[in-house]
Amino acid sequence: MRQEFSRKARQVLGPLMGAAVMVYFGYHAVQGDRGLMAWWNLRFEIEHANIALVTVSAEKKIIEHRVALLRPESLDPDMLEERARIMLGTAAPNDLIVPEPSL
Repeated sequence: MRQEFSRKARQVLGPLMGAAVMVYFGYHAVQGDRGLMAWWNLRFEIEHANIALVTVSAEKKIIEHRVALLRPESLDPDMLEERARIMLGTAAPNDLIVPEPSL
């Protein structure tokens, strides 16, 4: 009886260990540090970083254009007047002032 139990235990133990190893590797293939979920999150972060890059690049171009208008070799009088008014906090009598809504 004991030999029969020992023989059956050996027959069951091999496939059971194989199944446990497969479950272990399957779990880590999906949930591990380099698994499918980590890959998905990394793709999500890259997509958001690319969107932020496009936004910052557009803002940079706008700022570079405004700075170019203030350079001595291509000074735009309207831009100079606008910057002076902003810095001094003044307005001309014929200016239309539109208040910004507070956030």
